[in-house]
Amino acid sequence: MSTTHSHLLRLVISCRRITAQVTGPASSSIVAMASSSEQEFFSQYRSNLTRFPRRQQFWDAKAASRVGEKLGFRLKEIGVSGVEIDPIEELSRPIHHRKLVVPFFDSVKRAGVAVGGAEKLEERGFYGTGCNEAKTNDF
Repeated sequence: MSTTHSHLLRLVISCRRITAQVTGPASSSIVAMASSSEQEFFSQYRSNLTRFPRRQQFWDAKAASRVGEKLGFRLKEIGVSGVEIDPIEELSRPIHHRKLVVPFFDSVKRAGVAVGGAEKLEERGFYGTGCNEAKTNDF
């Protein structure tokens, strides 16, 4: 992967937050960012906090897709038409986090931003690990 000439997309997933950052090609400064900790997601987060019984995972594939959509639109606003991911990092994620990654990347692509490296995930069977329901034909 050549990240020195393209924007790098890094996705951080925890049980309480989904955060995506895109860094510029010349430096490691963040050019765009989206997160489930933004105001739009606050009411869903609060309802997940007070739900009984509590779940380990606060976010689902729908929320991950909305975060990806927000990031994609922000990237288009600043003129970024493509980003690169690190397929090795994505393949090393636990299976329960992979269910969030696939819809996230799909929504970034639907917003009009190419995601380089995503094709390597499909080659290595990323979709065969419980993520088939999130696969779309354009990925």
